[in-house]
Amino acid sequence: MNIDFKALCSLSPNPYMLLDRDLTIVWTNAAYLRATMHSAETLFGRHLLDAFPSEPGSESYELLFASFERVLESREVDEIALIRYDIPRPDGTMETRYWSATHTPMRDAAGEVEFILQHTVDVTELHNLRTMRDEIDMVRRAQAVQDRNLDLQGQIERLTRLFEQAPGFVCVLTGESHVFEMANSAYCDLVGRTDLIGKPVVQALPEIEEQGFVAILDEVRRTRQPYVGKARKVYFDADPGALPVHRCVDFVFQPVILDGAVSAIFVQGQDVTEAVEAARHQDLLINELNHRVKNTLAIVQSLASQSFRKVEAAAEARLAFDERLHALAGAHNLLTDANWGTTSLGEVVRAATAAAGDPQRLRASGPVIALPPRLTVALSMTLHELTTNAIKYGALSNETGTVAVTWSRQTGQPDRLVLEWQEFGGPRVETPTRKGFGTALIERGLAAEDGGQARIAYLPEGLTCSITLYLPPSEDQPAN
Repeated sequence: MNIDFKALCSLSPNPYMLLDRDLTIVWTNAAYLRATMHSAETLFGRHLLDAFPSEPGSESYELLFASFERVLESREVDEIALIRYDIPRPDGTMETRYWSATHTPMRDAAGEVEFILQHTVDVTELHNLRTMRDEIDMVRRAQAVQDRNLDLQGQIERLTRLFEQAPGFVCVLTGESHVFEMANSAYCDLVGRTDLIGKPVVQALPEIEEQGFVAILDEVRRTRQPYVGKARKVYFDADPGALPVHRCVDFVFQPVILDGAVSAIFVQGQDVTEAVEAARHQDLLINELNHRVKNTLAIVQSLASQSFRKVEAAAEARLAFDERLHALAGAHNLLTDANWGTTSLGEVVRAATAAAGDPQRLRASGPVIALPPRLTVALSMTLHELTTNAIKYGALSNETGTVAVTWSRQTGQPDRLVLEWQEFGGPRVETPTRKGFGTALIERGLAAEDGGQARIAYLPEGLTCSITLYLPPSEDQPAN
């Protein structure tokens, strides 16, 4: 089948132009003539630059002729993705056009480039749409920037309101002289002055300097490390001629570091005067309570001593009674140290079993659990009785026996404390024929605490006691 390729290219809707090695236009198809608004008579036999002028050194000139040079040197196809190359109109004016071009070498029998076939695609409209899209995107970006600026302005206003309405006192100090840049109402109320902004601390609050706070600010700026004050006493001379106003404050001087240097110091804190005074009052009450409890225990001990004095064979009972009073006093000491709040279960176990002596023979382990005061007393008395029994009759009555005390918290409504007392290596255990006072104290004392239980098992290899107590919800978790 014979195909007339020239006729085929002539009918192609894609623009084609054929150039010789000197870039003289040899032939074009009809689509090329339409695209360039020329006729065959005005193009055939003319040099490319004569038909389509381009200023040497311009981007269009350099892109086009660099592509032709690559084709002639490499004898390979070369492409230009996008080139602006303006086309002269029939009236002599120039029309801006954008093209995508492919240059294909046509070789002779010796393999040398004889002609270059240029296939061009007019992408002017596509380029203009892309430019329009970019311009629209630029407008959108400008609008987005404006929206962000408005949003930032709104955020600044919100942050300013938050700063002003913060429950604690806040201020910002700038420069080496610590000039007030911002101060909220709480800070102004604390110091008793409102004319602070723009003034150095030593000018606005001269009494602060003599109390050492300016020196602390200088140190924060020098070291770039924050300073935290807890319940620090401070006074302010709010009204000339009046007595200073004394307060207690918790505060932090926080350096604000930008580009490696301290740009400002952020001051934040709260007035804790009432809390400090309440704590002092509570300490007085607790100390008074502890004093009265100890006096009461001393009176009880004195009455017991006088009562047992005339009772024959009462020495052992008196000793047991004294030891129980000491255990009760120890529990109250723990509560006093904890300000009659929650106490650590681990500390309660250690204090109540201290009579065991060697800690290697009585080992305690379990998680951190906070005990309310009533459970502290009940559990202290129970552990004291178990320890005393182990020393007299159980695992601690010989040289090798041991005791393990373990506990855990079981979640529920409410949570439960489960404590296990287990004795090992002591004399063989026999079940007693009757319950003594110590056993009754254990069982009844815990039963009185909201359904608490204590189950004692007299196993031959060692006594065990399983204790269950209901724990109220507590936010305090002291460390064991």
